[in-house]
Amino acid sequence: MEDSLAEAMADLARPFDADIIIGIPTLGLPLANGVARRLGHRRMVPLGTSRKFWYRDELSEPLSSITSPDHAKRVFLDPRLLPLLENRRVIVVDDVISSGASMTAVLRLLGRIGIKPVAAVFAMTQGERWRDALADLDRTLPTLVFSAIASPIFAVTPEGLWRPELSVQDI
Repeated sequence: MEDSLAEAMADLARPFDADIIIGIPTLGLPLANGVARRLGHRRMVPLGTSRKFWYRDELSEPLSSITSPDHAKRVFLDPRLLPLLENRRVIVVDDVISSGASMTAVLRLLGRIGIKPVAAVFAMTQGERWRDALADLDRTLPTLVFSAIASPIFAVTPEGLWRPELSVQDI
């Protein structure tokens, strides 16, 4: 499954001619590695959520997501990897985007060092909530999101049935 997803994601990323791939922890890291290799890159830049003693606070951002909503984590960029990103075309790779919370943290972190990705490629988009979160940072960001799989977010109805949540576009 990982190889199939990485192949599909690499196909989505290829037209953007990125210089480097950035992987988001946790499940985005192996996918980013697979995408990078399929695009002919020797390496990718992994972000981290485990603080190392050489990390700097100004290269981190509070992180929350559907699976980790409490802001107790931070996403870090290893300062030793900055030269790989400066003045480069980057693509961010992760497994899923749902609320957009973790992606906005990553985009704020990258923005702090002057980087705007040329694309963000996901294995799966869940629903549409992420669009507003990204648009709040920059109205063009939702147009840079691509995914191998699109899935609605399901909610239980008063009758006990599972149905896709309606998005603003469905109303």
